[in-house]
Amino acid sequence: MDYKQHRLDYCEFLISSQINYTQTYLADHHEHYSHDSINRFLRSDKLTPNILWQNVKDEIVESENGYVIFDDTVIDKRYNQKSNLVRSQWSGNEKRVIRGIGVVTNIYVNPELNCYWIINYRIYDPAGDGQSKITHMLEMLDNLVYVKELSFNIILMDSWYATTQIMKHIEKLDKIYYCPIKSNRHVDDSQGEMKHMRVDKITWNEEELSQGKTIHLKKMPKGHRLKLFRLVLSTQRTEHVVTNDMSQDNQNVTKELCGIRWKIEQFHRESKQVTGIEGCQCRLSRSLRNHIACSFLVWVHLHRLALKTKRSIYQLKFGLLDDYMRKELKNPSIPMVLLA
Repeated sequence: MDYKQHRLDYCEFLISSQINYTQTYLADHHEHYSHDSINRFLRSDKLTPNILWQNVKDEIVESENGYVIFDDTVIDKRYNQKSNLVRSQWSGNEKRVIRGIGVVTNIYVNPELNCYWIINYRIYDPAGDGQSKITHMLEMLDNLVYVKELSFNIILMDSWYATTQIMKHIEKLDKIYYCPIKSNRHVDDSQGEMKHMRVDKITWNEEELSQGKTIHLKKMPKGHRLKLFRLVLSTQRTEHVVTNDMSQDNQNVTKELCGIRWKIEQFHRESKQVTGIEGCQCRLSRSLRNHIACSFLVWVHLHRLALKTKRSIYQLKFGLLDDYMRKELKNPSIPMVLLA
């Protein structure tokens, strides 16, 4: 089997199709593939995150002030109950627990160009490999520092990854982190004079709101200090953000830095809307892993073309329908007939 050609053809199918990403749909519209041949390819190939890196590494424009962002997303599989990869988990997009495949992702951001690239990912499969999301994140971080060796200074991550283990690890790498912490995390802002209390219960004066306050985060080493900021994002949403950058004294700068974290949410949204990552109906874990890998390769290709042509990924994807629409409006395949 020519795996490289099969990968190419499958990725081109994911780019071209607009609503249906099943093996049956591909077989019905491709003269060289049957459903069985597509199924054999997906269950026998072995695509890993490294192929993603090989396809994107030469395009990354590094910056000494670069950011790396870690987060996870859930690929909706509520109607697939038989795959080992599918499990019940919280979806930030749905704001509830759904059946799906968890994927931990890592992107690199060049702030000068305001551009980002997906550089790594891991499938969350604790039943299969025994790895937690935290373990996956630390593995990708070490891979980034010691193997990929990209230039960056600041790490942004969600509250899920604001653990003592991860913070200590980042500090050992001599990197800076900014991350929100959950409202029930306990902190001490009294220099040890009082007990730790929930972060959403501590008081703030005007100076502290503007410049942040020095705190000790419970379970961090004795005497260890972090900077805490209270960021009001909306009338119904407030974030408490900690950083090991003790020189940071500007709430607005902190808010801007944390805003960069939403670029990874943009990537998650785009990958779900233009690559068909949630559209595969396979049940085998290997088939699903290969489909996810191809979907990320498709995003990389569309992102590359979007930068080159100065268009959005959505314009590239849905623009494929423009010629069809013009043709149909000029000469409809199904002409309308009015009976009265």
